[in-house]
Parts: sequence; C-alpha cells; structure tokens
Amino acid sequence: MTTRIGLISDVHASPIPVQHALELFDRENVDQIICAGDIAGYFDSLEATVDLLIQSNCKTIMGNHDQAYLDTCAPGDNQKSLNFLQGLPLTLELEIEQKRILVVHAQPPSGQHGGIKLLQQNGDINSQFRDDWSARLKGLDQDILIVGHTHQIFAEQLGDIFVINPGSSQFNHSCMILTLPDLEVRTFSLGNRDIVKCWNFSMLRPGLTNLV
Repeated sequence: MTTRIGLISDVHASPIPVQHALELFDRENVDQIICAGDIAGYFDSLEATVDLLIQSNCKTIMGNHDQAYLDTCAPGDNQKSLNFLQGLPLTLELEIEQKRILVVHAQPPSGQHGGIKLLQQNGDINSQFRDDWSARLKGLDQDILIVGHTHQIFAEQLGDIFVINPGSSQFNHSCMILTLPDLEVRTFSLGNRDIVKCWNFSMLRPGLTNLV
C-alpha cells in the first residue's frame, strides 16, 4: 500500500498559499495533510487560514507564533481561532506504512525555538550543519522527523532518521508531498512563485535579525 502525505508549515495567517497547497494536494490525491505549526504570526487573516485547515482535516501542531498569539490575545478575539490554537498539540507521533513519524515545530523533543538549520543562504547544504544535527539526533526513536520554523526547505537523511522541512507556504512559496513507504519527497511551488530554499528577514531589509 502507498500513502501520500501533504506537508505544509509556517503558514503565518496567509490563507492564499494554503489554498494553493490544498488544491495541489487534492489534484495529487494525497491521503492526509500535516502542518508543522506557526498558523499565526505576521499577517492578519488568521480566521480564514484556520478555516482552511479545519475544512481539510489537516493534522496540525503548535508553533512559537501560535503560542505567542495565545499569550497575548485579548478578550473579543476570534473564538474559533482561539479554540483551534488552544487545541493544538506540541507534537504528533504517527505510524504510517510501518514508518514511525514525529512532527515537531522546531526541534525534538518538543521545541518551538532554535530549529534545524541545514542550508546556507544560497540553498546548498552546509556539511558541518548536517554532521552536527546527525550527531544531535542520534538515538531519536523515529524513522521520520517533520519540522518547520526555520524557513528552510530540505529532505535529508541524518544518521538513522529522515528529516523533512517543507518550508513556509508564505515565505518559501513551497509545500511537499511525502510518499510512504518508499520515502519519496516532491517539492512544489505555490502561486506560480519561485521557490526560495532558504528565507530569512534579512532578505527583506539588511540589518534585520533572522527572526522566525
């Protein structure tokens, strides 16, 4: 049996790229959809974004921007969005096609900050980063680790674990489809935009810190 999983992350209250991803997943006949967190943050269409995730039965975890939104929300903020974010788990543990999968926003075991960075600014793999993370993830009792947070796109075997980051639907203009059990990963552009493999805020304005 083959299972196709649509992957998105760091959607940041921007429903249009999410809609494009969901339409693509529908055309590609994915079996389920996973979002690796950061539903809120930066943009102001949170309710529309949440509606899309609910309608698509997307399995979603909490990111640092979602926690920040909950920490600072005011009385009268949209209750549907609040209820949705409050109900998000920090991690997901799944077993699909005999593959053990952990989904966490930034890094195991349940971190929302820091994150797994493997790429140089030009999008190439940094071998030192790859070796460091291979060592740090040694002993993690999973076959596949799905992360977000860093706005980097990669699918790399790090020691015994296959690590996937689909990038930000908003900033990287990307989503992925993971096919199991054969571990095939395809990356797709969203909205006819060029994929940016490694995105950070300094690309918008020099001197800004690399906040995610």
